[in-house]
Amino acid sequence: MPEVSELLEKGSKLLLEGNFEDALSYFEQAVLLEPQNPQTWNKKGSTLRSLGRYDDALECFNRALELDPSDKGAS
Repeated sequence: MPEVSELLEKGSKLLLEGNFEDALSYFEQAVLLEPQNPQTWNKKGSTLRSLGRYDDALECFNRALELDPSDKGAS
């Protein structure tokens, strides 16, 4: 089973390449493995925002802020 850091790295690369659907798949796996990690929620939210799924993205960013209220990365 891949590590969360590997999933985030692969997903981030795909996100930068504009391959949003595949990136989302990696971030969703990361969220399942570490649901208490705000970074996983931020990455998933960024990808959803890129896909135009703004309500879903907002839910992810809000979840990241619930986990870490001082998180400046929560877009």
